[in-house]
This record gives sequence, C-alpha cells and structure tokens, in this order.
Amino acid sequence: MSNVTDDPTGDDLSTAVALPGSTAIQSSPPTDRPVRVYADGIYDLFHFGHARSLEQAKKSFPNTYLLVGCCNDETTHKYKGRTVMTAEERYESLRHCKWVDEVIPDAPWVINQEFLDSNRIDYVAHDSLPYADTSGAGKDVYEFVKKVGRFKETMRTEGISTSDIIMRIVKDYNQYVMRNLDRGYSREDLGVSFVKEKRLRVNMRLKKLQERVKEQQEKVGEKIQTVKMLRNEWVENADRWVAGFLEIFEEGCHKMGTAIRDSIQERLIKQIPRNKLENGQDDDTDDQFYEEYFDHDMGSDEDEDEKYYDEEEEVEAEAEEEEKEKEKTGKTDVKANK
Repeated sequence: MSNVTDDPTGDDLSTAVALPGSTAIQSSPPTDRPVRVYADGIYDLFHFGHARSLEQAKKSFPNTYLLVGCCNDETTHKYKGRTVMTAEERYESLRHCKWVDEVIPDAPWVINQEFLDSNRIDYVAHDSLPYADTSGAGKDVYEFVKKVGRFKETMRTEGISTSDIIMRIVKDYNQYVMRNLDRGYSREDLGVSFVKEKRLRVNMRLKKLQERVKEQQEKVGEKIQTVKMLRNEWVENADRWVAGFLEIFEEGCHKMGTAIRDSIQERLIKQIPRNKLENGQDDDTDDQFYEEYFDHDMGSDEDEDEKYYDEEEEVEAEAEEEEKEKEKTGKTDVKANK
C-alpha cells in the first residue's frame, strides 16, 4: 500500500559512472523525478529505532520515494530466527509509519540486479554493518549494491533494538507471566506448568507483601520526620510562651508593687494628726511618711524595753509612797488614841 500517489511511472533509472582508479561505481541520482530509495529488514516489534532509520532513508535526497521491503515468516525463520510478530503484522506496522511511501511484502533476503530493475530502485539504504547472505560463506548481503554505487548508509539508534526488547521480556519473564495470568490468560495459553504457576503466584504474593512492608516503613519514616519537625516547632513555641509569661509576670509584679506603695501612702496620709494640717504644717515627703509610720507604729525593741522598765519603776515608786502614807496614817491614829 502506497502512502504517496505522485510517484512517476517513468522507467528512467539513475546512471552509474565508474570512478577513476577504482572498481566501485558511483551512481548519480535522477533530477527529473523523485529518487526511489529502497530499505529492507525484518521490522519485528517495530520501534522508534526502525522509524529513525527509515526517516534517514526518506531524507537522503530532497525528493525521495521510499520503498520498504519486509521478508516473510518463512525466509525470516530460516535465516534469522523466530519472530514475535507475524509477517502480516510487520507489514501493517510499516504501512503506518509516516516515512514509508510503499511496502514491498515477501522481500528477498539478497538483493540482485533483477530485483532493482523490476522495482525501479535507484538506491538501497541500510546501516553499514555486514549481514550474511545465503551462501554460507559470510558474504555481505549488500555487497552487490555497494559495488554498483547504489548504497546509502544510515545510522543505527544506540540503546534500542528488537533483540533488546526481547531480552527485557525474558529478564522479567515471571512478572509478564503473572500479569497475563491476572488478565485472564490460562497457564496453557502461556505454556506454564501447574507447579510453576503455583510457585509464581506464591513468589508474587511474597513480593507484594515485601512492597507493602516497604511502603509502611516509608510511611513510618515520614511520620517520624513529621514528629521531629513538630517537636522542634513545639520547643520553639514553648520558649516563646515561657518568655512571654515571664515578661507578663514581671510586669504584673511591677504593677502590684506600685499598688502596694500607693496603698501605704494613703494609709500614712490618713494617720497624720489633723492638728498638724490645721496649723498649716506642710505635708511631708514620702520618706518622712515612712519614717513617721515606722517610728509610730513599729518602734524598735530597745524602745519597748526602756518603756517597760520605766513603767516598772513608776509602780515601785507608787508602792513606796503608799507604804509611807500608811505609816504616817498609823502614827497619827496612835497619837489620837493617847
């Protein structure tokens, strides 16, 4: 199936010119029509590496008509090995590549002049790696087109190939088997024995359990980190709270001291004798109020002792006076009786 319909039907092919001093021939591309470039391959598990090589072939000339040949299953299995996709699947994959103008099914393994003439091919595009032909002598499949000067080299894309993709599947074979079993395929469809199926299921359950344990461990680790962050935040907040409390407490103590001092001053003012105020005596300072208050209400212990002893002496003196009075009275009574 062709994606482009403007390919001319002219039979003019590119002319080949022998290079001086060499057996190789360099062909010149036609200028009056699109250059017909042919690329061939197996194209199993069609991937972007295939697409890039076809893109290079398509862009090898300003005006290119790209034909892509794909070998059938019989030829491929004989010379290369078993494929994952069938021939029809590989053909259809190529038809959906935007760089391909026409797909040639049942392409030959070795290109000859008859094949080039029948398909009016000007150049053959492929990477420069040698591919063994059908002779078994290790000759390059593209040796003929290289000699006639109709070979256009393309570059391979590193890191991607059909063999690499197959190796990935083989490496993770058990996982792919379990995935397909879970999707409804039977073990007969997958070619798996009963014992192997049970073993795979047990292993997959153990793996899922390990993944859950690991997930829980990660969650616990996240919780621990969150707790540490919250603890640090709590400590910082606690420091701020304590500092704020101490500041408020200090301010409260200062206000309390001020209130106590004002209360004492009011009491001292009330205890001042009114006659001093009536006589026009000036009000004393705060220090004088404190001194008068403490001198009046809270005398020293020595003053109290002196006051006590003075009262005692006064009592004794009064007692002596009474005795003397009694003696005088007694003497007077005696004289009167006589």
